[in-house]
Amino acid sequence: MRGRLVVRRHEGAQGAFTLEVTPRSAGWERAGLRILELPSGGSQTIRTPDAEVALISLSGSATVDVDGEVQFTLHGRPGVLAGPSDVVYVPRGSTFSVISPRGGRFALCSAVCTTRLPPSYLPAADVPVELRGTSSASRQVHNFGVPGVLEADRLIACEVITPGGNWSSWPPHKHDEERDGETRLEEIYYYETEGPAYQRVYGSTDVLTEVRSGDAVLIPHGWHGPSMAAPGYDLYYLNVMAGPGPQRAWLIRDDPDHAWVRETWPSQPVDPRLPYGDRP
Repeated sequence: MRGRLVVRRHEGAQGAFTLEVTPRSAGWERAGLRILELPSGGSQTIRTPDAEVALISLSGSATVDVDGEVQFTLHGRPGVLAGPSDVVYVPRGSTFSVISPRGGRFALCSAVCTTRLPPSYLPAADVPVELRGTSSASRQVHNFGVPGVLEADRLIACEVITPGGNWSSWPPHKHDEERDGETRLEEIYYYETEGPAYQRVYGSTDVLTEVRSGDAVLIPHGWHGPSMAAPGYDLYYLNVMAGPGPQRAWLIRDDPDHAWVRETWPSQPVDPRLPYGDRP
């Protein structure tokens, strides 16, 4: 898969994993993502020799055992539109097991790092929920893995719900340079939707692709956006980011041709279909 920007469900994945993106397969340095599907009573043991992991539920619950020393209950959720998941953080150099008595699907967001932090747990009630944008650019963001919320060395992650017919990742933006107001971050978009959706990436590359549930798009550089939800079909996506810079920060630059769109948001209402789930 080296050099490929669109990864389809089951491509390059093995066993209980339906999607597997590693730094090696992506052709970059740090960011990774695996989607784990377990049947009732299923379990999976995973080693993380050089990467930290944030584990969330896409559906279902599990017990997470880290190094045989500490256990966390991942209460999870019925599905990705039901509000945020709680989070288990697993440090680099760990061996952990995911055990799901009733089965479920879980996202393992990872970043190659050098610092070993202690394992930790973030309750769903502590995940900040943001309504970003207005009108047809309205979306809901769960900031479970951003600086100031989850303690990590390199990993940055969040998830976005875009109501059917709306655009998110809009205005288009980039984060591929270390400079004032911008950090260099590799990024993975992972999608779930019951219908078609579309992703645009442009600049040093040119991608406009239809995405379905279980697909991923890799963004090593360039402008990205919009992420388009077809009318009638809500779109969920998970963002996993990591970079080599001196600070763990998510600093972006809008495409100057479209940056003016943000200035229109205060004069328009948020999509009344939001929020999804029990809160923000």
